[in-house]
Amino acid sequence: MIGGMAREETRTLKSTTAPGSAIARGSAITRDSGVGPEEGAAVPATRAWAVRLVVVGIVLSALNLRPAITSLGALLEEVRDGLGMSGSVAGLLTSVPPLCFAVFGVMAPRLARRFGAGAVVCAGMVAITAGLLIRPYTGSTVGFLAASALTLMGIAVSNVLMPVIVKRWFPDRVGSMTGLYSMALALGTAAAAAVTVPVTEALGGSWQSGLTVWAGLAAAAVLPWIPLARDRGAAPAEGEAVQGVSRHVHARVDGAGPVRQAHARVEPPTLRITRSRTAWALAVFFGLQATAAYITMGWMAQIFRDAGVSAGTAGLLLAVTMVMGVPLAFVIPRVATRLPHQGPIVIALGACGLAGYAGLYLAPAAGAWAWAVLLGVSNCAFPLALTMVGMRARTGAGVAQLSAFAQSTGYLISIPGPLLVGVLYQHSGGWGLPIALMVGLMVPQMAVGVLAGRDRTVEDEAAR
Repeated sequence: MIGGMAREETRTLKSTTAPGSAIARGSAITRDSGVGPEEGAAVPATRAWAVRLVVVGIVLSALNLRPAITSLGALLEEVRDGLGMSGSVAGLLTSVPPLCFAVFGVMAPRLARRFGAGAVVCAGMVAITAGLLIRPYTGSTVGFLAASALTLMGIAVSNVLMPVIVKRWFPDRVGSMTGLYSMALALGTAAAAAVTVPVTEALGGSWQSGLTVWAGLAAAAVLPWIPLARDRGAAPAEGEAVQGVSRHVHARVDGAGPVRQAHARVEPPTLRITRSRTAWALAVFFGLQATAAYITMGWMAQIFRDAGVSAGTAGLLLAVTMVMGVPLAFVIPRVATRLPHQGPIVIALGACGLAGYAGLYLAPAAGAWAWAVLLGVSNCAFPLALTMVGMRARTGAGVAQLSAFAQSTGYLISIPGPLLVGVLYQHSGGWGLPIALMVGLMVPQMAVGVLAGRDRTVEDEAAR
């Protein structure tokens, strides 16, 4: 798969090498100026190597963007008992992820401009590793929250920059690459939900050990970004692929001296993103789907356990919900990019969510597997939202701004949801009111999703 993507990238570059283009002129310069063939051949070879590394980095990073959350969801009762948390404090704990995503995610574009997207993602993977190693052994709720915040900071910047990296490296394959990234993200989410309880039992029943093991996967994700972090120019921005190759041409023209860089990098103007109705619709849609996702990841296993399901089976049910995103996260973005309007997909996913919530209310244990599947399908609103981020902007800079705005605003919107579920659960003594809240939030999610799915671009709306 990676080799095929590299070959596609090479073909894409060749297809853009029209007569008279910068690359074509550079090639002619290379032939006429005595530059050896090995120098001319180094550009596509380096490019193919970098593309393969980016794909590996994207997949490994995506695998690490949710295990810190779903592994905690699977062991939430043990963590609560071990740290002496109340239901309300546990609800606060499940609200920490969107809070950190909102606060730290908005910093990602600025950090990427200064240090390079690869360097920021590399640092994000280091932060995830460190937080996962530290948090189980802090011995207090405050320390646990602080170490979780460190992990979530790394996840936040990577969340925002993944669509940017996809748009820059694969501008003609946004749907397929977003699908690959989303599929890996769903796989990591499901794996953490499924195996955290069995691994904890195999390690002697210590919830600290069960949470710590995921630091190994995060450490592996640091490695592919190290070479990319050293070269800030490694990821050409959309519309700059030609410029990126032309920068490697250092030949002589008519004996007059070295050719200067044909295209100076010009910083694009900042969009007034808040003027775009589509950006606001996408931010609200992102926030509501994140609310549903974090309520599911944080509380669904507990719903099943309270209904009489064993802890191991509840973890498997949560894994089923997460694993539904593995195939669908690859299919939905590809389908979405072929449709002029993504509203029908939004409605179909929302209908599955409503059916799943109804099942949790009426027969949580009897139809547990069906409800897990339906809610898993509904949670695939996340890869759809990521895909629409890439589709609703024309340029890499536009995607960076839209991604930061939609995700940061969206995660701010999602903060109260998991906390409110914990409060309602503690004070009502059951799951009726929390499930009613979930149903009530799904309806506006469908409405704003239809608005976000219209064939518009934020550049056009911001200009108006």
